[in-house]
Amino acid sequence: MKIILTLLLALIPISGFSQDKIPVIHASSNQARIYEQYNAVTDWHINPKLKQDIFLTGKMTRPGTIKFRTDIDSLSFYIEPGQHRDFIVLLNGKDSCLTRIQSPEAKDFSKLAVAFHDTIPFFINKYNTNYLPVILNGTDSILLNFDSGATEVCITTDGLKQKVKSQPKLYNTVYDIQIGNQSFKSKIYDIAIAGNEVDGLLGWNLFDGMIVELDYDHHRMIVHSKMPSQLLHDSGYSKFNITFIKNKPFIESEIYQSGTSNKSLFFFDLGYQRTVMLDNDLLTASRFPTGKMQVIKKIIMHGTRGNEVPVITANLESLKIGKFELKNVPAQIMTQGKPMAGVNVHYLGSDVLKRFNTVLDFQKSVIYLKPNQLYGSEYADQKKSGV
Repeated sequence: MKIILTLLLALIPISGFSQDKIPVIHASSNQARIYEQYNAVTDWHINPKLKQDIFLTGKMTRPGTIKFRTDIDSLSFYIEPGQHRDFIVLLNGKDSCLTRIQSPEAKDFSKLAVAFHDTIPFFINKYNTNYLPVILNGTDSILLNFDSGATEVCITTDGLKQKVKSQPKLYNTVYDIQIGNQSFKSKIYDIAIAGNEVDGLLGWNLFDGMIVELDYDHHRMIVHSKMPSQLLHDSGYSKFNITFIKNKPFIESEIYQSGTSNKSLFFFDLGYQRTVMLDNDLLTASRFPTGKMQVIKKIIMHGTRGNEVPVITANLESLKIGKFELKNVPAQIMTQGKPMAGVNVHYLGSDVLKRFNTVLDFQKSVIYLKPNQLYGSEYADQKKSGV
């Protein structure tokens, strides 16, 4: 599609952020890449047929740099939460593609005139899958896994066939999602599999700007519009800053083996059913003595797309999350199938995270953890004595 650049520039709406001059970069291929903070990568298709192509970044808690790279050119933007940057990709010297990099607006429900504190039944089953009841589109009652690694609402293909009678249109239509007494909005996506005994995934971003309290002791999730003062003054909780990488929350943790320790960001993944997933490339780069970890078993795991991931489970001497230390943790070592292109990261999974009553503060990007009655329970992959 040939477009005169001067006409295109005149038609660009001015909102959110004003740019004095719209940058132009060149491409000879319609394949590009977008680099967010911490080198997280997204593959991008340049499409001249669209009036405007918009890339929405992950949640940003502070300003950062976003890079757009074509096969022959690149452009970097410094962007703040809620801002956008417009530019034009000139494909093969003739097709102009108006493109926008958009950062989500920061949300904060603490300023509501009437605060809400809504309690929802919340359970974790024997497979370490947490779940809560949700009503979709006012008619369909389903069980969803609250997955801090997911966004929006995802329903399994089996769930769509067997549990969802309203036949929602996938991907582009926004539906009502009732959770407790509150109504949320979300698009619906399909996935191959989710955790055991659930119909899909409930993404964290539905609660962006709120406080989510997970009380495993009393089987409840409490969604707050404002942080309750009793939680802030509870000395049993430890505080961890959240780092968001590609819309996923990370906190700092430390692993220890045979005299060697390594501290790094761990993906706080409530949808991952095991203890810890260690990235082999990251272990190698830090010279962590993986070879001294006793192998417990070797298995094939499956991702939400049904993809196979070979995994080794081995005994990790120590895992430290702030002041809390867990010893002899059956950790899984990931050798393939990295979910975040360009980023080598470790995971904290539900078999560890269920041991802490948790407060996720999506207003100030903080997580609070407090040991609960599951703290000393056995791990799912724990090696039995004598075996």
